[in-house]
Amino acid sequence: MVEPANTVGIPLNHTALLKDELDIVIPTIRNLDFLEMWRPFLLQPYHLIIVQDGDPSKTIAVPEGFDYELYNRNDINRILGPKASCISFKDSACRCFGYMVSKKKYIFTIDDDCFAWLQCRMELLLRIHLEKLNALEQHIKNLLCPSSPVFLHTLYDPYREGADFVRGYPFSLREGVSTAVSHGLWLNIPDYDAPTQLVKPKERNTRYVDAVMTIPKGTLFPMCGMNLAFDRDLIGPAMYFGLMGDGQPIGRYDDMWAGWCVKVICDHLGLGVKTGLPYIYHSKASNPFVNLKKEYKGIFWQEDIIPFFQSAKLSKEAVTVQQCYIELSKMVKEKLSAIDPYFAKLADAMVTWIEAWDELNPATKA
Repeated sequence: MVEPANTVGIPLNHTALLKDELDIVIPTIRNLDFLEMWRPFLLQPYHLIIVQDGDPSKTIAVPEGFDYELYNRNDINRILGPKASCISFKDSACRCFGYMVSKKKYIFTIDDDCFAWLQCRMELLLRIHLEKLNALEQHIKNLLCPSSPVFLHTLYDPYREGADFVRGYPFSLREGVSTAVSHGLWLNIPDYDAPTQLVKPKERNTRYVDAVMTIPKGTLFPMCGMNLAFDRDLIGPAMYFGLMGDGQPIGRYDDMWAGWCVKVICDHLGLGVKTGLPYIYHSKASNPFVNLKKEYKGIFWQEDIIPFFQSAKLSKEAVTVQQCYIELSKMVKEKLSAIDPYFAKLADAMVTWIEAWDELNPATKA
């Protein structure tokens, strides 16, 4: 089991110490004017990795003053060669290429229609009037504090400053485990599937819940990639967003696929996943009819995929994330290929992903 970080009650200003340990990954097909809203938090001192989707000949404009590197499809093909086949095209799943080329310990990834803070009316954020929502700092706090996956803590996160364990919580479990993933939430446009979008086109999330909780061991969750941070050293090789988009029979399941794989591996390796704070402001609803075309097979397939992940058991011999992921890829090919040949292709891409990851991130000798 990985030893948890001893960082309970970290003051926010201490998170600046991670300025050389965190990359921010953004997939996009458009100019990144939205970064102006993030300028107070990202200009100094964090580095951006921008993965340009779609036409590589298109010029993406980035506001002045940001420290960034930009990769398009030509760069992906040049760096990975034949193994570039595992990176999705014309889908936000391409963001995982940024995880692969990063050399930092932590990753924060956001979509280009999400804002770090907003000035809003009191009824939107209850009593948090004109509050700045610093998503980056909260993600860092989540990752630096332990998780409690094996025994549910009813009063949310016991490691948060000003909190502690409730009566009856076993003392032997209070040290917790290292947190591998911090899953943030969204105000305004909810992260709905296409059928729900169609029947609730005007629904908005205005509820701000000031809480973080650990997802219990053995429990899956629908991971959303638009406001997500993770410890790349602990779980990075499992953060593969699959084969989606152009040439594939499915889309919009990239982050969820990664989340299911990650949760199975975190449970096996004794790592934690947190969800809740921070919130971001999701500004733009995608077209539900376009989404339905991308999702419709996944809506049927997920009824078999989720039980598959719920029953997936990794061997004792799998002690690294890579070993776990290769085992999982074999299970995908064996168990899910009967649903559709796509899953055999996906299983092969999972192996290719690990091979590419290891080539760009060779293990260092102890």
